[in-house]
Amino acid sequence: MFTYLDTPWQRYWLIILLAVWAILLFGGFIFGRGDTTRRMPTWTRITSSFVLVIAAWSWFAFTLETQVAHFALLIALGMSLGFAGDLFMAGLLPGGRSVIGGMAAFGLGHILYISAILTVGNQLGLNADVPRWSALVAWLIIGALGWYFVVFRSQRATTLHWAALPYALLLAGTAGLATGLALQATVFVPLATGAVLFLLSDLILAAELFNNARFPFIGDVVWLTYGPAQALILYAVGAVYAFLI
Repeated sequence: MFTYLDTPWQRYWLIILLAVWAILLFGGFIFGRGDTTRRMPTWTRITSSFVLVIAAWSWFAFTLETQVAHFALLIALGMSLGFAGDLFMAGLLPGGRSVIGGMAAFGLGHILYISAILTVGNQLGLNADVPRWSALVAWLIIGALGWYFVVFRSQRATTLHWAALPYALLLAGTAGLATGLALQATVFVPLATGAVLFLLSDLILAAELFNNARFPFIGDVVWLTYGPAQALILYAVGAVYAFLI
């Protein structure tokens, strides 16, 4: 995916950013000294997310004069909103931790991801009805079931519980449409994997928030699925570039 970029320094820059992201995320887990629910320090998690934002806008800058630019822009905006969601969830913005703020930021980000996937699917001719809509329906069902069993079941419904339903369906929608692309072109399997991992990460987080689920290093598991999810979604820009060139 890097070989199609115009100059070697662009390739090296994106590879370096990917390496720095991995060192921060996985190094934070390996060498962190947290408690039994999370080893990763906040600064390594948040910085790893910020590195992906830098990489996203770098992809956009490097593809600005190409047919990939619109897709790259939507992904960069979505990644930026994801970083805002991380700040909300980590309590690093004024007002402290805000689950609603985090959900809103991530949800808006996924609207942009969905727009990017639909747009590039139409652009590349990967818009066959059966794989696109059957995968979408399947993942929407999975998302709704995940919300019911993880968030809603055996709970006294609150506004936050109900707000989690459209949020879960948005994430499932991204997974479904990305899967529809992957069924038509295997180059998009990493994108679909990233979208599925994002949904999985969110369901684990929801189990912790809404059902008080606990197992060793649950906070790290959330990030070890969420971080790679975002990276796979982001570097799909390179897959689209390779497909078009």
